[in-house]
Amino acid sequence: MAAAKTASVASASASSTSKKKSTGATHGAPAQRTQSSRKSKRAWRKNVDIEPVEEGLEGLRVEERAIGTFFQKKKDEELFQVDTRGDDQIRKTLPKYSERVLTSTKILSERSAVPAVFSRPTASSNPAKRKAVSHDDKTRLLRMGKRLRKGPFGAYVDPDQVGEGSALLELSEAAKKAGEYDVWTEDAPEKVPVKAPQTDNPRSHIALPAVPSPHEGSSYNPPLTAHQQLLRTAHEKEEQNLKSAQEVEAIRAKFDEARAVVYADLVANPVGVPGMTIDTIAEGHADEIEEADDSEPLPPKKLPARKTKQQRRKAERLRAEKRALAEKAARRRMLATVDSAKLLRKAIARNLATRERLRVQRQAQLQEKLRQGLAGQRIGKHFVPQGAIDVQLGEELSESLRGLKPEGNLFRDRFINMQHRALIEPHAPNPARKPRRKTKEYEKHSYKRFDRDS
Repeated sequence: MAAAKTASVASASASSTSKKKSTGATHGAPAQRTQSSRKSKRAWRKNVDIEPVEEGLEGLRVEERAIGTFFQKKKDEELFQVDTRGDDQIRKTLPKYSERVLTSTKILSERSAVPAVFSRPTASSNPAKRKAVSHDDKTRLLRMGKRLRKGPFGAYVDPDQVGEGSALLELSEAAKKAGEYDVWTEDAPEKVPVKAPQTDNPRSHIALPAVPSPHEGSSYNPPLTAHQQLLRTAHEKEEQNLKSAQEVEAIRAKFDEARAVVYADLVANPVGVPGMTIDTIAEGHADEIEEADDSEPLPPKKLPARKTKQQRRKAERLRAEKRALAEKAARRRMLATVDSAKLLRKAIARNLATRERLRVQRQAQLQEKLRQGLAGQRIGKHFVPQGAIDVQLGEELSESLRGLKPEGNLFRDRFINMQHRALIEPHAPNPARKPRRKTKEYEKHSYKRFDRDS
């Protein structure tokens, strides 16, 4: 019944499309419009009224847009059906509040059953053009016939020299495959699976706890051996820091000394390049230079004479003898190594086994080092801090909880521990800089006018 309703609506809309009043009879010969001339048959044919034919064709187009084909080609089973059960969901599809529908909603809800026309037909979509000559074959035939072909701006192109001047360029692969892939189709191309990198994440190997237990030497009443060991470790670390600071100071002193030397050269020799000494020519030395210029010039060097054919043959013969001797020595060494092939194979196997053993040891050392965290390692352009050692001297130990003083910083320890476990990237300390505000002194204009009475 729904299809019948659609057909009636389509026919009604088709009949109401044009209600122009014809000027002739509805039966018999075609009606004629008002025409200025009835002189010839051509004028009669030109003004024949074909509005009924156009209305019928428009009705067929409406049917095709509604169901995809004409009602005359449909069977009764496809158009009508007997509903013996009813539909429970019909109430949900009906409008609840208003029966009126916006015109924009009506326009958007209307969808034609006729497939859309492709803006760029391809060889696969149009079977009539499959047997057409391709662009490559056409170019090849033109080259074989040696016929001139017009290019851009009406200029003739040379079919022999491709890519020279205004000659034709070969089509790229993208241009040849243009139009074959439809973006709006539901068949999406297969996704290429992304492979994970083979390198393991260092975080998976770190076995450092979130809150590590402190050293027993840092207790308020530690054992003597543990306290001495922790003091020795802190002493060594402090010595290393002092040594690195002294190296930095030595480098700075060298730079300052070099700047002082350059400044002294600029003061002593204001003309010229810094570091360059300009000598002054004495009078006696200038006379000697002039006498040397007046003396006779040195004789030119003699070029080596051209070798004769006999000398060239002799040199070629010597080169051939040296080449033969070298080949003979190489052959002798090769024959000597043939007998020791088994020994060489065993030596190579031992070398490979040693390398593999060393590689396994290095990997085990790295894994063990990684389990302890990233302390002291370089990540990017920064080093992971190792953290300060909180230890008290012997006279500072309280030996009781009453006189215990807090040491260290829990926030700092937690932050450094997260860097050791590769949870936070290391970075250089960047303290907040306070703006430098200087007092600007200036003289008022009234003080400049001291010669006048204010």
